[in-house]
Amino acid sequence: MKKWHENSVFLTSRLPTVAIVGRPNVGKSTLFNRLTGRRQAIVDDMPGVTRDRLYGRADWRGKSFAVIDTGGFDPGIKEGIWKEMQGQVKLAIEEADVIIFLLDGAGGATPTDEDVASYLRKAAKAPVFYAVNKIDSAKREGLLADFWRLGAKELYPVSAEHSRGVDDLLDAIYEHLPETPEEEEQPDVIPVAVIGKPNVGKSTLINRILGEPRLLTHDVPGTTRDAVDTLFQHGDKTYRFIDTAGIRRKSKTSHRVEKFSIIKALQAIDRSNVTLLLIDAVEGPTDQDAKVAGYALERGKAAIILLNKWDLMEKETGTFEKMVKVIRENLPHIDYAPVLSVSAKTGQRVDRILEAINIADEQHARRVPTHALNKVFESAVTRHRPPVVKNHTIKLFYASQLGVRPPRFAIVTNRPDDVPVSYQRYLINQMRESLGFDGTPIRLYFRPRKDRHAK
Repeated sequence: MKKWHENSVFLTSRLPTVAIVGRPNVGKSTLFNRLTGRRQAIVDDMPGVTRDRLYGRADWRGKSFAVIDTGGFDPGIKEGIWKEMQGQVKLAIEEADVIIFLLDGAGGATPTDEDVASYLRKAAKAPVFYAVNKIDSAKREGLLADFWRLGAKELYPVSAEHSRGVDDLLDAIYEHLPETPEEEEQPDVIPVAVIGKPNVGKSTLINRILGEPRLLTHDVPGTTRDAVDTLFQHGDKTYRFIDTAGIRRKSKTSHRVEKFSIIKALQAIDRSNVTLLLIDAVEGPTDQDAKVAGYALERGKAAIILLNKWDLMEKETGTFEKMVKVIRENLPHIDYAPVLSVSAKTGQRVDRILEAINIADEQHARRVPTHALNKVFESAVTRHRPPVVKNHTIKLFYASQLGVRPPRFAIVTNRPDDVPVSYQRYLINQMRESLGFDGTPIRLYFRPRKDRHAK
């Protein structure tokens, strides 16, 4: 298979990078949120909430830098998903220009802290700043004494929750941040949200597109909990892939972390132009898939349906066509979305996804000249006249475009409240067929004709 991503460029690490590491539940995500100035990382008192490397941007004294929040680090773990999490932390350590080793002032130094300190002394290429968290008053600074045995040259007492001492830590880090080169003007970024139910292969797909294990993958459902952004350049296009937590049914989201993950997934959809809806090809579309698709439609996003795990399907003549028919029957509300069969695991047809994204994004932002729009509109009305409703003839006069993302059109009529939904669908289908809007939702607004004699 051709490595089509060989000419691609990652853009996430253009800024100087600061990685926050430490054992589980010491406040790394709280500090991340404090530095980036927004509630981007999930914060909870359950160990292991942060699993992927989560990137954010911070500014201090006129200098911008990237911040990486990491999962709990324990170099001694040798198996399971926790072992894979350690690999993600080690990658963050390799990427970083500066490392913040965050410690729990309330809990004191632990054997795991000693293991992390030992690992950093051997492996870290960047300067390491030992920050002792939960020191929210001068009276608690006596707790620092226990941490000197970790071999730090200096300890920085902080309270990530209350911001105490964070300025001093940033001042110390500032001196070690490399100068940021002036960024060249970049093409417009296409934000793409990868959505779907848990364990359908979202992170695996992004890793396949990027050509490296950028995101944590595991066969445990719900591995991704945050919405993780990765900038990626291919050719003359730049993409922001947002890997989202799997959206679960409400009955299965009893823990508040899972509920917040759903919120973050919806926020990721809001931030996107294009959504990639992954469906398990072997299982077929489910009610949950229909619900997820509904979120994208409600928010007016362009959509592409990806039938993942196609390598596991038993093939016969017409298999794909039959599956598309099933998709259309079960997801009729996003019948505008093109369908691709792919395998994130093997890379089958993954190279077609970027082209599909480009087309959908262009349609999502397309403006139609007024004369071309009305030519299509008049032809559609001539071919199929509006029905008579309540003994009144509906007259449609002309159309104009109101905006984009998604394309929105106003239609002037004498009976704006009486145009049947079925006729509205007819007009939308005619516009799709004639104007090429087959990857984006279309919004129609019916408005009354202005009274010529009104003041």
